[in-house]
Amino acid sequence: MRISWVLALSLLAAAARAQTAIPAPPDVAAPPADATKTASGLATKVLTPTTSKDRPTKDDLVTVDYTGWTTDGKMFDSSVASGRPATFGVARVIPGFSEGIQLMAPGEKRRLWIPEGLAYKGQEGRPKGMLVFDVTLIGIPNRAPPDVKAPPSDAKRTASGLAYKVLKPGTGGRHPKPSNRVTVHYTGWTTDGKMFDSSVVSGRPATFALDGVIKGWTEGVALMVEGEKTRFWIPEKLAYEGKQAPYGLLVFEVELIKIE
Repeated sequence: MRISWVLALSLLAAAARAQTAIPAPPDVAAPPADATKTASGLATKVLTPTTSKDRPTKDDLVTVDYTGWTTDGKMFDSSVASGRPATFGVARVIPGFSEGIQLMAPGEKRRLWIPEGLAYKGQEGRPKGMLVFDVTLIGIPNRAPPDVKAPPSDAKRTASGLAYKVLKPGTGGRHPKPSNRVTVHYTGWTTDGKMFDSSVVSGRPATFALDGVIKGWTEGVALMVEGEKTRFWIPEKLAYEGKQAPYGLLVFEVELIKIE
């Protein structure tokens, strides 16, 4: 499994996609009095706060849900309407979107009023004038979890040495067998916090035979049910056995989407 980086967010061409229009907010024409303005001219307002203090930088990747409107209330793009959150490099989008994202924390929803000078600057074929976005920052997928170095005390362990912790319970009741094919979303890190692979970043879930991957995956995913998200700490003997990179203990977050 290799990384396929998604480095840009398409913030246009909704007309070319079958999307159900999401109504514009009542303050789409101009920022309200309680909006906060930055020195660049960007205006923002927090719609759903979060307690997290983490903030993405221009060098990070982010996963977001967003909807964009022009000031006359016309929706021109929406990951919400398409049902597909977007993952992209913070530095690879329009300046106002990039600046706004860096003000946010995971779990936060914010409205951005982006002046044309921080958007498409009148480029032909692009949305004109000030643009308004509702953005939810879902996560910063390249960032390692805080317990990446070692399993925490509340992690469960199997006889083989695999450690795991359920992050989100599933809704299914069936566990996959080694002979099954499964579809998952995943991200993997080494214990120094370096991400080495991610279907989340590529935006494409991975489908594979459960008996065709490393031993820790075969054992770990077999413990899951559909809809479940789990963090695994896989010792080297259950990973690549020191024969190839990445070496050492590997940490994966895996969401089991489907059992075939």
